[in-house]
Amino acid sequence: MPLTEPEADWDKLHVMFATKAGTVRRNDLSDFVQINRNGKIAMKLEDEGDRIVGVQVCTTDEDVLLTTAMGRAIRFPVTDVRVFSGRTSTGVRGIRLDEGDEVISMTMLRHIEVASPEARAYLKRASAIRRAETGEADEAEDVIVDDVEESADEGDEFALTSERYVELSASEQFVLTLSENGFGKRTSFYEYRVSGRGGKGIIAMGMSEKVGKLVASFPVEAQDQIMLVTDGGQLIRCPVEGIGIKGRATQGVIVFRTAEDEHVVSVEHIDEVGDEDETGDEGEDHGDGGEA
Repeated sequence: MPLTEPEADWDKLHVMFATKAGTVRRNDLSDFVQINRNGKIAMKLEDEGDRIVGVQVCTTDEDVLLTTAMGRAIRFPVTDVRVFSGRTSTGVRGIRLDEGDEVISMTMLRHIEVASPEARAYLKRASAIRRAETGEADEAEDVIVDDVEESADEGDEFALTSERYVELSASEQFVLTLSENGFGKRTSFYEYRVSGRGGKGIIAMGMSEKVGKLVASFPVEAQDQIMLVTDGGQLIRCPVEGIGIKGRATQGVIVFRTAEDEHVVSVEHIDEVGDEDETGDEGEDHGDGGEA
């Protein structure tokens, strides 16, 4: 993990671990500054077959986003996980999984205080602006209500001021979600409401046999690129801006048209793209049938 912050600020940073069984643990970064040549124990795995799926440097001003293979996600504040004093502990539950499901990714999102009615009003206005600018249909507000807390009629007429809209827009992040069959989408992080740790989470993507299981979920910027690799040895590199902004419960669009019995197994996030001369034609081509 790259540590871009000055060493003088390391005492303010923490390390968050997540396992495929849904366990999370937070430690002070200082627990891992001095590493022996033969390594250190980083985390004890309680269940046989469990494994670490993500490790992130974080601050107390961020939220944790856990996403599962079967299309669930939970977002909770970093501070919901206490700081553990040892490196050999197992941690606490981050998400409660259905049978056969597992966590496939952990990422950090910036924390912002916004109530559900306000978030829905913002998403509705942002969706209308995108439709007006592009002339294309946008599914950002077509979210399946999958929890009692997300009552459909709560705050439908919330009055969002222009100043608040600008503030929310400036803080907005988009989460890119991708499936093993090459489907993907970008979704506003305002659709992932902040809740308490340890619940079942909410829908992250509309799942079906056509879509397949999820393989990646992380925040992106419009100027970023991603690289996808399949178990059949195929690879494409494509710009994020070509992947549609869709609602949290939708299935997205085809990013990589995979062959029969071929699946996406790895997605690499390229967050700093050089000049076109350096990237060549890869950033302009979705390869064999990729479309967004």
